Amino acid sequence: MALAPDRPLRRLIPVAALPDRPTLRQRLRVQWLRARLLARALRSRRDLRLVSARGGRAGRGDILAFAVVRNESERLAHWLDHHRRLGVARFHVVDNGSDDGSAEFLAAQPDVWLWTTQASYRESRFGRDWTNWLLTRYGAGHWCLTLDADELLSFPHDDRADLHDLVAELDRRRVPALGALMLDLYPRGPLCPDPRPKGEQALRRLEWFDAGNYRCRIMAPMRNRWVQGGVRDRVFFADRPRRAPTLNKLPLVRWRRGFAYVNSTHSALPSRLNDAWDGPGDTRLSGALLHTKFLPTIIEKSRSERRREQHFSDPAAYRHYYDAVIANPDLWHEGARRLAGWESLVAAGIMSAGDWRGPG
Repeated sequence: MALAPDRPLRRLIPVAALPDRPTLRQRLRVQWLRARLLARALRSRRDLRLVSARGGRAGRGDILAFAVVRNESERLAHWLDHHRRLGVARFHVVDNGSDDGSAEFLAAQPDVWLWTTQASYRESRFGRDWTNWLLTRYGAGHWCLTLDADELLSFPHDDRADLHDLVAELDRRRVPALGALMLDLYPRGPLCPDPRPKGEQALRRLEWFDAGNYRCRIMAPMRNRWVQGGVRDRVFFADRPRRAPTLNKLPLVRWRRGFAYVNSTHSALPSRLNDAWDGPGDTRLSGALLHTKFLPTIIEKSRSERRREQHFSDPAAYRHYYDAVIANPDLWHEGARRLAGWESLVAAGIMSAGDWRGPG
């Protein structure tokens, strides 16, 4: 089902298409899944070694961030600064075997608790067992932001509002989570031009996005949303759309013991968390994760990840995707929208301010 960017998504999902009320058997199955995920998270603490705990423990009302990284030295300084400006007080970061200086950089930061592990990223459910444990141990009672190092949170009024303003509004509405689209940004021209830009220059090239080709389904029995579309759907998965990446996320949650992420941050338990957002076009307050995946180094990283086979449950099915990225394509097209602050994302229907006017 295609999504027009200027129409509320909930109006595009027929009532008849909504999942039936879960049966007792389905509810018990979901409860068993949550218990299993929490048990996995508890066991996974043995994989983690605390290297540094800079800045001390979080205080009451602090907003915390959690991430798993590997070889992200080109992004980490910008990623940390961006979320510090938004109001994150402490970062809990798991480094999974970096050899590019990422761990050393993180260990020197004044507000980072650095954990390291050499355990399998894939066998940890792509890092979710580790972050579920850290969220349970350190995040309970806090608003927690769970991200990848190539994701930058944006939300309405973020040019003058910070995360404390945002979560105060969510608390006022009694909403326990913020939904967000993982929005792929891309340059105009080949992914890796010659000469290759670096640092901030490379990030500034990522100023384009797809606005209108999103679709959503609500999945039983957890009622998790499944949003697909965007540039990767258009360019790499046009002939196999069900293989296209899942783009909906719940990155910001008022965490409680007993909560667990199921599939990355695409879905969570208890199931009521998944009702926070229906994807692009939903008129409720939401955000976006600016996805900086398509830096010039994506060519080398794709070669590496194709060899490691750690990022997909069925890696063989995605070899064509890695091959297509390695070919250094130009992802731009005539319908591309230019990123120009949060207002451009609201105008495109990617996220919504609802009736929130920001602070003051």
